[in-house]
Amino acid sequence: MLEAIANELPSGTIRFLSKVVAIEESGFSKIKIVRLDDGTTIKTKVLIGCDGINSVVAKWLGFKEASFTGRYVIRGYKKLMNNHGLEPKFMHYFGKGFRSGVMPCDDNTVYWFLTWTPTSEEKELAKNPSKMKQLVLRKVEKMPSDIKTFIEKTETKDILTSPLKYRHEWELMLGKISKGNVCVVGDAFHPMAPDLGQGGCCALEDGIILARHLAEAFTKKTGKHVAKEMGEEGKSKEQYKKIEASLRKYAKERRWRNIDISVTSYVLGFVLQGDLKLVSHFRDKLFPAFLAELLLKKSDFDCGKLN
Repeated sequence: MLEAIANELPSGTIRFLSKVVAIEESGFSKIKIVRLDDGTTIKTKVLIGCDGINSVVAKWLGFKEASFTGRYVIRGYKKLMNNHGLEPKFMHYFGKGFRSGVMPCDDNTVYWFLTWTPTSEEKELAKNPSKMKQLVLRKVEKMPSDIKTFIEKTETKDILTSPLKYRHEWELMLGKISKGNVCVVGDAFHPMAPDLGQGGCCALEDGIILARHLAEAFTKKTGKHVAKEMGEEGKSKEQYKKIEASLRKYAKERRWRNIDISVTSYVLGFVLQGDLKLVSHFRDKLFPAFLAELLLKKSDFDCGKLN
């Protein structure tokens, strides 16, 4: 996918292995200067922060660091030489204070995960994939052996452990999603718990809606007579105003959709991983049908057309 996108862009458009360390404003022109860790500077008329959960752009806009949900996730995958023989289904398993899932990606690859609330000792082990793998196997010991074998065969280099973080709803309500010619999308905007499976989808929605509003700013022409009177400086200021307005529209359109998905994901994670008897009874007996309907309802979102 990355290669396909890169091939459609002019050479040199994409810079790999480049970390943003600072953002500055260039005087009256409002052009943003992005400074990279290798000393390179980039001037930009529009700065869109797609730089993930630890976003430098989000910090520049005033957002705090993402909040810890109290849970960790271990993810892994196993690529087999032969067909794994699994049906295209998502398999869910619940235990005491944890939740696990296994699903096929294609005919040869199986993805699995486990979320749980770690002890202080377990947090210390998070950087050791080998010990994390053993922790998973202890927790899923009652999982069907033919499914558990995919976890057993996973190499430690293909295992990743990380804390689950999210942007608090009050920050999403009151925070600046855009400011002037700067905005954020995806995890830089709305990091969320993965329990609803909509984080990446929301990022794609952001991209489509942002592209539509920005396109309007860049394609809407100023009358020839007015443009002539403006001069170059006037034209730059006029374009800046259009960009600023388009980003405000994007922020307004995306704010409540992402609050809804983020809050639902957080609550869903609590219920699915809940260890209390009443919560687990609701989850096991009443929740499956409700969950299926909820997933379909939340994912059924029409971004509209790009043009």
